[in-house]
Amino acid sequence: MIAVIQRVQTAEVSIAGRSCGKIAQGLCILLGVAKGDSEEDADFLADKISGLRIFADAEGKMNRSLINTGGAALIVSQFTLCGDWRKGRRPGFSKAAEPREGERLYAYFCERLKMTGVPLQTGEFGAMMQVSLVNDGPVTFVLDSRIN
Repeated sequence: MIAVIQRVQTAEVSIAGRSCGKIAQGLCILLGVAKGDSEEDADFLADKISGLRIFADAEGKMNRSLINTGGAALIVSQFTLCGDWRKGRRPGFSKAAEPREGERLYAYFCERLKMTGVPLQTGEFGAMMQVSLVNDGPVTFVLDSRIN
């Protein structure tokens, strides 16, 4: 499971011009579910993301987490994170989880993150979405549950 997390001042996801999720200060999380991912991967990333100290403290040092700041998360499914771009010019997506399993684990991850106390909004699994955000820093990390 791969998550691209961006510290944001604001973030919003829309479908066909209709806003379906919007947050103020917090994290925009693009989540890709790969074949072979499990609840353990989702648990690992939810715990890591909720406690990751990437927000500034009073001295300007990255020393506060999403939970400490009271920030929110906007979680958007992003199967293209599992794309294989190494061969040829068109990426292949055979490493991405099948849609039913991807949606199940995406929903599980969202629930797991919510259980840590983080308020969240989501996009719509499988939909064509437009994501807009104001990256704060910029601060962006790529987390892979299989590399720990």
